[in-house]
Amino acid sequence: MMILDDNLFRFNLITLFLIAPPTFISLRFLQAPYGKHHRPGWGPNIPPPLAWFLMESPTIWLTLILFPHGRHSSNPKSLILIAPFLLHYFNRTILYPLRLLRSPASKTASGFPLSIAAMAFAFNLLNAYLQARSVSHYEVYDDGDGWFWWRFWGGIVVFVCGMWMNLWSDRELLRLKREGKGYVVPRGGMFEFVSCPNYFGEIVEWFGWAVMNWSWAGLGFFFYTFSNLVPRARANHQWYLDKFGEDYPKNRKAVIPFFY
Repeated sequence: MMILDDNLFRFNLITLFLIAPPTFISLRFLQAPYGKHHRPGWGPNIPPPLAWFLMESPTIWLTLILFPHGRHSSNPKSLILIAPFLLHYFNRTILYPLRLLRSPASKTASGFPLSIAAMAFAFNLLNAYLQARSVSHYEVYDDGDGWFWWRFWGGIVVFVCGMWMNLWSDRELLRLKREGKGYVVPRGGMFEFVSCPNYFGEIVEWFGWAVMNWSWAGLGFFFYTFSNLVPRARANHQWYLDKFGEDYPKNRKAVIPFFY
């Protein structure tokens, strides 16, 4: 049974790394059709709050199902390590959809393609399995390992900074939607540096997670996040440039301040 579990973990880990490059390449040419890039031809749509809840939910329930079965599930280091992962996805699965529901724009939104939500659901199944099993079972926790605390505190500082950027940016975008002015140029905070600080914040978050976790699973998640969000940020940046032209800030980058 242990051999089967090891092989499954290894197979899924390799899969996570293998899907990142084609994701990056394909998204340079074809954007997922939701939000600013919504377009017909992708099958039936569902309300965006429902889509976010359903597709992000495996990160909560599958993690909670798998975690207790790990050999380190009762280790305080394991519990501390999984907490930031669950915190992020509690926001993304529960709080973010609730904020969308309260937004008047959600009643007039064009919807979220069910096909895209299904693909995201499948990815979150894969990733929740890898992160939960990595932290609760495959991580090595040495009681005398001071390196764990160095990487944990260094990573958690990076993670919290990224999460703050992600939350603040999402709330600012929702605030603009609640005002009912349509699409406008976002201002303030990290918006003065990049078009998509919410994506930059999430990339920073999962870099911090990779440092905390210090595992192939954590690194793979960061690698995939980068591959998924950087091309979408580039497309959003171009969308802003096309829509606002000369009125859009010239020095604002797409996702990485001062660089890209």
